[in-house]
Amino acid sequence: MWIQEISRQASIELLARTRLCRVACAHEGQPYVTPMHCAYDDNHLYGLSTLGHKITWMRANPLVCVLVDEIVSPQDWASVIIFGKYEELTDATHLVAHRQHAYNLLQTHPIWWEPGYVETILHGKTRLMEFMYFRIHIEQISGHRGAPDTAGLANSGASGKTGRWFRRILGRSEQQSGDR
Repeated sequence: MWIQEISRQASIELLARTRLCRVACAHEGQPYVTPMHCAYDDNHLYGLSTLGHKITWMRANPLVCVLVDEIVSPQDWASVIIFGKYEELTDATHLVAHRQHAYNLLQTHPIWWEPGYVETILHGKTRLMEFMYFRIHIEQISGHRGAPDTAGLANSGASGKTGRWFRRILGRSEQQSGDR
């Protein structure tokens, strides 16, 4: 298997076609990661959520990290990591157009409101269904793609010391692999 960096443009294309992401935030040194539906447009990820840990924590600390991935198999995948800044799209006059834009982007896909706007029961109590739109301004983006080693180079000895280390992990001796 080989892992290589993908371009910014390829990372953006993955964001544009993916709907499920994982957003990570932190509050008072404690990290929190949760899935959400998202939509990409013009250097922003848009989302919808009810008030809970994610929103409370992003309000307190707007710096977030987002993971988007596309997995075909354990050896055939792509992932994009975003570092960005949370912005809540309230009913304030200057944000109405952005809020409407978020709705327009998100609603083009089936069940776009899940998991952000579904009944949630915590500690035996139903959580208030107050929803809000938000966006994450992308400040940094990077991506990687894993692909099967179709040429067999990972086990050919071409990788030198790494190849020997890998064969030890697999439990093969130098003689078993034909590398003398």
